[in-house]
Parts: sequence; C-alpha cells; structure tokens
Amino acid sequence: MFALAGKNVLVTGATKGIGYGIAAVFATAGANVAIAARSQADLDAAVSRLDALGSGRIVAVTVDVADPQSCRDMAAATAAAFGGIDVLCANAGIFPEAPLDTMTPDDLATVLDVNVKGTVYSVQACLEQLAASRAGRVILTSSITGPVTGFPGWSHYGASKAAQLGFMRTAAIELAPRGITVNAVLPGNILTEGLRDMGEDYLAGMARSIPAGTLGTPEDIGHLAAFLATDEARYITGQSIVVDGGQILPESLDALAG
Repeated sequence: MFALAGKNVLVTGATKGIGYGIAAVFATAGANVAIAARSQADLDAAVSRLDALGSGRIVAVTVDVADPQSCRDMAAATAAAFGGIDVLCANAGIFPEAPLDTMTPDDLATVLDVNVKGTVYSVQACLEQLAASRAGRVILTSSITGPVTGFPGWSHYGASKAAQLGFMRTAAIELAPRGITVNAVLPGNILTEGLRDMGEDYLAGMARSIPAGTLGTPEDIGHLAAFLATDEARYITGQSIVVDGGQILPESLDALAG
C-alpha cells in the first residue's frame, strides 16, 4: 500500500524549507523527483543531498513560477527527463513582511504573482502530462495564515494563501474527469531555516502556543503530500488539510495552561 516508487514528481520551490522536505519524502520513497527553483546554485546543492536518499532519479529545473512560459519550460523539461509527470507539488511561495499602512502596489503584486499566479501557471503547464498519467495528483502548499488565521504584516500573504484554496476547489471539479485530484496542505509553524535564524527563545515561545508542544518539520508536510499522491488517495479531491500540531485549536494560551 501507499507505493510511490517510480512515480514522476515535480516540486516547485524545493531547494529549502517545506519544499525540500516534500522532495526528500518523495525521494526516500523511491520516486523520481524534479526540483524547481530560481537559483541554480541552490538547486545543485539540493540535488546532491537528495541523490543519497532513494533509488529514484533527481533532476533540477530552473523556473520563475510568476512567468507562464517559464512554467511551460519547467513542465517540458521534467517530462523529457522522466517520460511524464504524475504529481505536481506546487509549493513555491514568498512571504515578505509588509504592514498594511505601508504596503505598496509592488509589494502586493509581487506576492500575488508568485503565490497565486505561480500556482495557477504551474498547474496549467503540467495539465497535459497529469492527464496522461490517469492518476494525476496536484498538491498545493497553502498555509493556516489567510484561510484560517491572520498575522500582522502578512495581509497580502494571507490573501494569496486563501486565494489558492478558491482556485483549488474549482480546479478539482474541472480536472476530476481527467483523473486528476487537487488538494492543499495548510502548514502551521514549521521549523525551517528562516525560523531557526530567529533564535531558541523565539522558537520556544512559538512552541508554547501549539498543543503538540513542538514545531513541525518540513517532512511532516511532505508525508501528507506523499499520501495525497498515492493511488489510495484517489477519492480525495478539493480538500484543504491542516498540519499544525493543533495550533489553530486553542481560543487563547490559557487553554494550554497546566
């Protein structure tokens, strides 16, 4: 059950953080994994680490997901390397801080271009290959921020992550007749490189707000993405699944006291 060996997987934004964790889980399961990002140096470093994890092939593809032609080139390169695409993990995203009273039009446009348009363009570019698979899987990386919670300084980011879910629901309907499922993972606080740089005191404070008592790992997101990519998940589509250690459950920190 839950076999992924030999599946052809494309992960965008996969050189670090959650994207790398997703790629690592698929690689460990024996899938062929194409990792896509803008920086060739980051891609080369990630490939060397992923190569040691499993029996599948690992390839690197440069992409700017905000550019539809770049996304088409990414899909074509992946299909050429593997002979097809079975799974797209549309994970690429940015989260620059911009308080609402100082946010510029460029701040807003940049986040929406990458997080929303980049998701749509990536899916569009892979549609032909996903349909040919007859078991095509699209897994979007959204967030609890926007669809469920809010955080000061990230109103544009929250809007982009909520928009992904609106896209997902209609895409799931349109693509179901082609055997393609579309689902989203909503991570909570995940221990990525950026969070580690905030220091141990900051991380400990964040962990205190989570019922599980700890931050998640990028692989925690990868494990759900991997399940949604299996044949056994064929009857799950249009769903948004929170992975946050229970973070969104307490009404306040008082609920976790004692």
